[in-house]
Amino acid sequence: MPTIDELNIKLLSELKEIAGNLGVADYAKLPKKELINRILLKQEPATVTEAPAAAEPVNNITPAAPAAQPALESDGYDADEPKKKRARRPSDAPSDTMKPANNRSARMKKDNASPSPAPLFDTSLRNQRPENNDRPKNLDIREEADSDNDTLNDLGKEEVTNQPEAAAPATEEVVQEKTETSPEENTPAAKEERQNRQPNQQNQPNDSSERQPQQPQQPAHRDDPSSKIKRNYNNYVREFDGLIVNEGVLEIMQDGGYGFLRSADYNYLASPDDIYVSPSQIKLFGLKTGDTVKGQIRPPKEGEKYFALLRVETVNGKTTEEIRDRIPFEYLTPLFPDECLKLSSRPDQYSTRILDLFAPIGKGQRGMIVAQPKTGKTVLLKEIANAITRNHPEVFLLILLIDERPEEVTDMQRSVRAEVIASTFDEQADRHVKVASIVLEKAKRMVECGHDVVILLDSITRLARAYNTVVPSSGKILSGGVDANALHKPKRFFGAARNVEHGGSLTIIATALIDTGSKMDEVIFEEFKGTGNMELQLDRKLSNKRVFPAIDVMASGTRREDLLLDKETLKKVWILRKHMSDMNAMESMDFLLEHMKGTRSNEEFLISMNR
Repeated sequence: MPTIDELNIKLLSELKEIAGNLGVADYAKLPKKELINRILLKQEPATVTEAPAAAEPVNNITPAAPAAQPALESDGYDADEPKKKRARRPSDAPSDTMKPANNRSARMKKDNASPSPAPLFDTSLRNQRPENNDRPKNLDIREEADSDNDTLNDLGKEEVTNQPEAAAPATEEVVQEKTETSPEENTPAAKEERQNRQPNQQNQPNDSSERQPQQPQQPAHRDDPSSKIKRNYNNYVREFDGLIVNEGVLEIMQDGGYGFLRSADYNYLASPDDIYVSPSQIKLFGLKTGDTVKGQIRPPKEGEKYFALLRVETVNGKTTEEIRDRIPFEYLTPLFPDECLKLSSRPDQYSTRILDLFAPIGKGQRGMIVAQPKTGKTVLLKEIANAITRNHPEVFLLILLIDERPEEVTDMQRSVRAEVIASTFDEQADRHVKVASIVLEKAKRMVECGHDVVILLDSITRLARAYNTVVPSSGKILSGGVDANALHKPKRFFGAARNVEHGGSLTIIATALIDTGSKMDEVIFEEFKGTGNMELQLDRKLSNKRVFPAIDVMASGTRREDLLLDKETLKKVWILRKHMSDMNAMESMDFLLEHMKGTRSNEEFLISMNR
């Protein structure tokens, strides 16, 4: 029968043919090493049945029957047993000298005790059987444990193959030694010495049992379920690579050059849903802070905390090739707004209708709503936001609420179909500043790609307060406790609004608080006064009399409104202004509301002026 070395040399097709002849079940599906183990297990019963058959013609002393024992021993013994055989070789020398004298007496004893060779083979096989069975069982257990994972299965097979190959030279030496001494061992004296040697062989399993537990010590860590989970985690993660597509706003860290995609659900602040972006991806695609990146992501590997970006699909709604040659926002040419944002949509919504006539808003407008407390500025912002989303779906609308009440944030999120980013009054000033800066960077990146963006800020006064708290002290304090450098960044925020040549615009409509009783608010308003090209004044007297919208029409207006309104509409608006010039805020608003109630649109209202 073939040994384990011969089986290792054979091809898989030859092993399957041998397994088919031996009747191995499911041999076509088994891997090579497990197929070898099954063949060895099938061979052992065959050798056991052949051993008694060889023991029957023991009267005719032939070298064939004892010669089967070295083959069995070479198959069954471990690599440690040939060393013990070599140590006992000097004890065989007296048997060689005594062989001619005791040859006849040994034959007489063998004739009288003819059934003794059968126990000889049986006992040796019994002593060797546990050792033979242990190794294939260990191999089966290892391969069954390794079959749970595809990647570790190959590692387990390599370790299993190394063990039989290491034992192969020792078994070959045993076969060579026994074939050389086979004429001597075939004699009855040698058989008697083997019988006397059996008690020593019965003690050998104790030594081998002590050595055998050392064999699985090397791969013992692979059988541990916890270690398997750790090793296999990264392989399981690969199955989900690219299945999830997500997007976020990129924020590049100052140290390291890497970045994270911030989620709008967390107001673009650090969160568990952040997606890691490597420095190589940032350099490859020329990404900047504020870019809205959409791409395929993968789950975190072992030892990682965040999801990672695998592939970039779009940046700010465009492909990576389209954004490669974009011009930075600082180098874009600003122009006056020349495309009007139509706000009026419903006949009963007078606030947007009055805005379209007396303070039109264009793409790229830098508008300021100057409001006293409780004049309805938040409601007015909500109406403007709903009008923009309804009439101009191509515009990307952002509503930024700084230092606002939480219930107003919730109301704005539920009533406006736009992206609402908020930082409530119970948050720190650092959070206000960070949220505002990331929103501004996002808007700039989208304008660079040719989009029209509108930011509704409530309020710029509270944003300036937050910057005044965060900015390092310059040593120069203005009246009201405002630092000299505190208003620089709020001015940059408000001044970013512009209409860009060759497409793209950033419109910012911000609210400014006055008459709050705070000297700081007055200083902030005076710093921003005149920086905008549109101003809408709200009057507290109108709101106290429950007249809404509480707009002071004569104090409101837009610079270069001739670029936004057609000539006929502009002439009639000037006529209206002349007619209401002698009226106060209450009288002018009553006049407009009285004549607008009977009309369905501004065009119909202007036509009714001639009657």
